Amino acid sequence: MSDFTKPYTSATQAGLLLIPTLVVLVAFLYYPAIETFRLSFFQTLLLGTKQQFVGLDNYVALATSAEYQKSIFVTFLFAAAVVIGTLAVSLFISYLLFEVKAGASGYLLAAIWPYALPTAVAATILLFMLHPTLGIITHYLEAVTGFTFDWFTRGPLAFIVLVIVAVWKQLGYNIIFLVAALNNIPETLTESAQLDGVGRLTMLYRVYIPLISPTLTFLVVMNTIYAFFGTFPLVDLMTSGGPNNATNLLIFKLYRDAFEFNSLGQASAESTILFVIVSLLMYIQLRFSDRHAHYGA
Repeated sequence: MSDFTKPYTSATQAGLLLIPTLVVLVAFLYYPAIETFRLSFFQTLLLGTKQQFVGLDNYVALATSAEYQKSIFVTFLFAAAVVIGTLAVSLFISYLLFEVKAGASGYLLAAIWPYALPTAVAATILLFMLHPTLGIITHYLEAVTGFTFDWFTRGPLAFIVLVIVAVWKQLGYNIIFLVAALNNIPETLTESAQLDGVGRLTMLYRVYIPLISPTLTFLVVMNTIYAFFGTFPLVDLMTSGGPNNATNLLIFKLYRDAFEFNSLGQASAESTILFVIVSLLMYIQLRFSDRHAHYGA
């Protein structure tokens, strides 16, 4: 006789148990999303207290704005660099952690601790360490290379610094999943490959990566979301979108349009466009993974 006890005895009771979750979803997810979409068709003043219907004017203005087009280009370039950079570096580190025989826990802790830092704290610390005139890392880089790392005034340099910081911050999250996935690979498979004389890099590329492809797919999706939405504190605290809009990501631009320039209507249109872009990317990635990821028999 089974000892399993049902958490509810009727559909009505189950519905009542779902009410708190539904209330939270409606209050903090669905209603704000619907209201944002509605506001995108209005021109607003005084923090939205005065609204005038303008139809698609906000979307047309964004489509013809050179600044917004540059922001889209910068955001896509940034997302590609962060997703590829994070996966490549974390896969390399995870493979080293998987291969190491002694002190693995200590190495793992050293590799994932940046993920425990709040993003704003990490941005503040790295801002001081990479400061063009005060930073200790910048000081030694300039001493060794003779190159002036003034990323406060050079747009491409600021973009590279932001990518490096964003990748570093996300490494721990990726390493946790990749190490777990690698450790789930049967040891007999590794032993068979070693007996056949397969080299380490070949084993990683030909054996391990196909087996952990579902985890890699999941991380691609999560890293894309992180690049588009989770890097806002880094931009806000380190570059403020500059210099010359070189790091003016979409998420930061819509924040400034909404709360600095008091244009909630246009910011709502930007938010809607950003949601559509990320949703399409998620769909493409998942469709691609269905064809190439190995989910077993």
